[in-house]
Amino acid sequence: AMDPAASEFFDKEKQLYHIDGKSLTPAEMVDYWVTIIDEYPIKSMEDPFDEEGWTEFAALNARVKGKCQIIGDDLTVTNVKRLQKAIDMDAISSLLLKINQIGTISEAIEAAKLTFKHGYTVMVSHRSGETSDNTIADIVVGLCSGQIKSGAPCRSDRNAKYNQLLRIEEELGENAVYPDAYEDFIKFQ
Repeated sequence: AMDPAASEFFDKEKQLYHIDGKSLTPAEMVDYWVTIIDEYPIKSMEDPFDEEGWTEFAALNARVKGKCQIIGDDLTVTNVKRLQKAIDMDAISSLLLKINQIGTISEAIEAAKLTFKHGYTVMVSHRSGETSDNTIADIVVGLCSGQIKSGAPCRSDRNAKYNQLLRIEEELGENAVYPDAYEDFIKFQ
């Protein structure tokens, strides 16, 4: 998985991405990511372009479909209007769902439902400055999203979420199965 956070190295004024000592146009940046995805086992990429790079997201998603899931985070900001635009343009194949980014759990669930309705996947994510609250682990299971972004298991805030997933699996026993929605992600394996 990769999160280039490309908005950070995009010059809005010049409409250029500055990466690896080069200045690339948005179209060249699409080619750059396709090359990276072809050369390395990257199965998931979040925010490969500026948050307003709708056309580039759609171009990359079309070229790597079935190889790598393209995740909308800054592009969609868990907002159903922006998400609907991404769906209409086929700009992503997965939504990064951040509960506190949109404001309420109800609004986040609406975004997830819209995403699933169109056959895309959902990855529930922590936020920077996260606490050891493990609610997002419950949301991952409740939504049957099959994907969580919480970082390496090296800090208590992250381990709390992974431990909660283990507790849920233990409680469910033989009834613990990966959801059907997860099959869409499995094809990238």
